[in-house]
Amino acid sequence: MTRQGSWPAHGGEAGATLAWLGVTPPRHWIDLSASLNPLGPPDWVPDWLSANLVELYRYPDGQCRLARQALAEWHGLSEEQVWLTNGGAEAIDLVTRAHRGGRALIVEPTFGEYARSCASSDITVQRISLEGDDFRLPLMSLLERLDDVDLLFLCRPNNPTATCVSRQEIETLLEAARCSDTLVVIDEAFIDFAVDQTPLDDLLAQDYPLVLLRSLTKFYTLAGLRIGYLLAGAERIGRLAAHQSAWSVNGLAAAIVPPLLNDQSFADATRQWVAAEQQRVPVRMREEGLVVPDCQANFVLCRPPGETSVERGEALLRHLAGHGFIGRHTHTFAGLSGGWVRLALSTPATNDALLGVLAEASGGFEGGGRGWGEKA
Repeated sequence: MTRQGSWPAHGGEAGATLAWLGVTPPRHWIDLSASLNPLGPPDWVPDWLSANLVELYRYPDGQCRLARQALAEWHGLSEEQVWLTNGGAEAIDLVTRAHRGGRALIVEPTFGEYARSCASSDITVQRISLEGDDFRLPLMSLLERLDDVDLLFLCRPNNPTATCVSRQEIETLLEAARCSDTLVVIDEAFIDFAVDQTPLDDLLAQDYPLVLLRSLTKFYTLAGLRIGYLLAGAERIGRLAAHQSAWSVNGLAAAIVPPLLNDQSFADATRQWVAAEQQRVPVRMREEGLVVPDCQANFVLCRPPGETSVERGEALLRHLAGHGFIGRHTHTFAGLSGGWVRLALSTPATNDALLGVLAEASGGFEGGGRGWGEKA
C-alpha cells in the first residue's frame, strides 16, 4: 500500500484520510470523522437562507447586537458578557492574542487548535495528560502547576475523548485559579450534547477568572457558517473583542442566531436522540470487545483491547473505511498517537450498521487484539 499526503489535521476530511489509508470505500459511504448533529440542520434553514440573502449585500453589524442579545437572554447573562466569533477557532485566537507572549497549560489529549493558536501568539505551552483509559483529570497535579501559567485550556466535554470533567472539579480548579491569577479557558463546544451535565455559564456570576468558548455550528449542523461565541465577564469580553478583525462574523451567521435558539422542537429532538445513542452505542461497542471511555458527547472514542497499538488502531480505521465508515484518526491528538479511533454518533439506523461492521470484526479483538495489525 502506498500512502499519499499526510494525516488530515481535522475531521471532515474523508478524502485525505482515505488516501493515507490507501482504501477505496464502497460507492455509498458515511463520514463519521466530523462530529456534527445528524438530525440537522433544522428543516427551515434552507428557506430562511434564501429569504435572507440580502445580508450578503451589505456590511454586517460589527457588534452583532441582535445575535448577542439573543444569546445573552438564552444564557441569562448581559449582552456585554457575550461576543460572537467566526467559529470556535476565532474564539480561541482572541484569547491567545490577548495573552501574547504568555504561558499556557493544555490538558491533553484534546483539540489541537489550542496549541496551534498559542504558537501563533508566541505563547509557551506546557502540557498535562488525562490519566488512564477513562481519561481522568489529574486534579491535584493540575492545581500544583497553576502558579506557573497565565492560561489553562480545558475542553468539556473533551474532544476527542468524549469524557466530561465534573462541575465539582471545575469549581475547585477555579478557586485555585483565582489565587494564582490564571485564566481558565473552558471549551464547551459540545456541551449541548452532554445530557447528564450542566453548562458552566452560571459560574460567571462568581467573578472567577473564566472564559467559556461555545459553538452553534455542531448542534445545528452549520459548520460552513462558522458561528462561535465567547462568554465571560463584561470587562474581559471588552479586552478580548479588541483583538478581533473588523466584520469578522458574516451577516448571515449573525442573523440566523435568534431563530436557531428559538427552535425548541429541534433542540428537544436532538437531546432525545443523543440521550439514547450516547448510552446505547458505547455499551454495544464494549460488548464487541472495544475499549470505550464514558461518552458525554455526540461522538465516541474507541480502540481494540489489550495494549494500545498504532497498528491495531489503524487496522480498525482501515476496516471501517473498507465497509463505508470513515472514522477520525487520532495521530494528531497528543497522547493517542493513532491507537484510538473517534467516531461520530449518527442516526440509530446508521449506528446499527456501524455496530454490525464492528461485530463482523469482533474475532480480531480476541486474545488482546490479534488480527488488528499484530503478527501471530
